[in-house]
Amino acid sequence: MKKSTKIILLLLACVVIAIVPLMTIKDSEFGGADGAAEDVIAEVNPDYEPWFESIIELPGGETESLLFALQAALGAGVIGLGFGYYIGRKKGA
Repeated sequence: MKKSTKIILLLLACVVIAIVPLMTIKDSEFGGADGAAEDVIAEVNPDYEPWFESIIELPGGETESLLFALQAALGAGVIGLGFGYYIGRKKGA
């Protein structure tokens, strides 16, 4: 098995190990900006109705935080890879 294949499989295993417990634990609570905004909107306009609902209902706030952190890490990795590629290309020329 190639080294890169092993690395990809290990990264996928890490993601699965992190996501499965958060998806199975119910009633986990974590407050954030969305919850605070919802409270303020309810105070200002009690008759407000959202335009649409979420497609997937996650079991708790920790799951949302995990997905946000994964998104941030992926974005940082892509940006770092881009910088590394351009710096390496410039040094090689």
